[in-house]
Amino acid sequence: MTLKQAKRTRHTAYYSSLSCASAFVMQSLLFVTFREMYGISYTLLGTLVLVSFCTQLGIDLLFSFFTRFFNPHQCLRYMPLLTTTGLIVYGLAPTLFPQHVYVGLLIGTVLFSMAAGLGEVLVSPLVAALPSETPERDMSKLHSMYAYGVLAATVISTVYLRIFGVENWMYLVFFWALPPVLTCILFCTCQLPPMDVSHGEEQGGGILRRWDMWLCVVCIFLGSAAENTMTNWVSSYMEKALGISKVVGDILGLAAFAVLLGLGRTLYAQYGKNIHRVLLWGMIGSVVCYAVVGLSDLAILTLPACMLTGFCTSMLWPGMLIYMEEHIPAPGVAAYALMAAGGDFGASVAPQLMGVVVDTVAASRWAVSLGDALSYTPEQLGMKVGMLVTVLFPLVGAVLLLYMKKRFSKR
Repeated sequence: MTLKQAKRTRHTAYYSSLSCASAFVMQSLLFVTFREMYGISYTLLGTLVLVSFCTQLGIDLLFSFFTRFFNPHQCLRYMPLLTTTGLIVYGLAPTLFPQHVYVGLLIGTVLFSMAAGLGEVLVSPLVAALPSETPERDMSKLHSMYAYGVLAATVISTVYLRIFGVENWMYLVFFWALPPVLTCILFCTCQLPPMDVSHGEEQGGGILRRWDMWLCVVCIFLGSAAENTMTNWVSSYMEKALGISKVVGDILGLAAFAVLLGLGRTLYAQYGKNIHRVLLWGMIGSVVCYAVVGLSDLAILTLPACMLTGFCTSMLWPGMLIYMEEHIPAPGVAAYALMAAGGDFGASVAPQLMGVVVDTVAASRWAVSLGDALSYTPEQLGMKVGMLVTVLFPLVGAVLLLYMKKRFSKR
C-alpha cells in the first residue's frame, strides 16, 4: 500500500467516525421530546442507551472470541448501511408502531448500534494497521472526529428542531440516515490494509488470561462511564434542572461539550505525550466537574462544569487504547475488541444508572420535602443526585490508574 492510498483510507476511517455520531446524538437531544410526546419514562429512555451499548458490547465480544468467522473488510464496507437502516426504522417508529412507539425506537437502536459495534472493533485496528510515522496521534485524530461529528449533529439538529418543531423530529432522523451511505461508498472504493484476525484471536487467548489487559478494560469502562453520562444527559439536565431553554441548553450543553471533547483529542494529536498523566488528570478533572454540577446552585458554575467535562473526559477512551498499546505487546484485533467491550459496557451502565436514579429520587417522598427546602422540584433533585453518583466512576478510575502506574513501573 502506498502512502497516498494509506492517506485516503485513513481519511475514510476519520469520516466513518464522524458520520456515526449523529445516531447517538439523536437519543440525547430527543429525550425530553419523547417523554412529552409519547409519555416514555426517563428509565425507559435510559434503557435505550443501555440497549444501544449492550448491543455494541455483544458485537465486541463476538469479535473477541470468534474473529475467524468474520471478514473484516466486508464488515467495514457494509456496516454503514446497517446504520442507515436502523435510523430509518427509528424515524418510522410512530408510523410502524403507533400504539407502541418505544418498540420502534428500540428496534432502530439495536440496528444502528450493531453497526457502531462493528465500527469500534474494526476502525481503530484499521488505522493502527496503516503505515504512519505518528500512530498514536492518528488514533487521537480518529476519536476526535467522533467529537466533531457530535458537534455538527447537535448544531444542525438544534437549528432544525427550532425551525420546524420537535413534532417533526422523524424527518431529521431520515436526514442523518444519509451520511453513512457515503461512508459505504468510500470504504468500497479505497484500499484496505491486511487485518490478520486469526493472529488477533490467537493473541486473544493469552490476553484473556492477562491481568494487565483486564486492568485496561476496567479503566476504559470507568472513563467511558464518565464521558457518556454527560453526553447523554447534559441536554436534559440543562433544560430540566437549570431551567434553560432547549435551544440554548443544546448549544451550551451538548455542542460545547463536543467542542471541548474534540479539542482535547486534537491537542493530544498535535502535542500529546505521557498518556498516563493525561489520563490521571482527566479522571481527577471529571470528579471535580461532576461534583460541581451535582452540588452547585449557581448556573455560572454549573454551565462551565458541564462543558469542561468534555475536555476532561476527551482522552479517557482513546487514551486507554494508546496506554494499552504501550503495555500489551502485539495486542491484535481481540484486544481492541475487548477494550471496545469495556468502553461500551461503561457507556451503557452509567447513563442507565443516571435514569434510574432520576426516576427513583423523583418518585420518593423525601425528595419532595428536601426539594421544597432547597427550592428544587423532585425531578431537579433527582438529576442532581444522579450527577453526584456519577462521581464514583472517575474517582475509582483515578485510583486504578495510580495502581497501574505502580504495577507497570515495577516491570
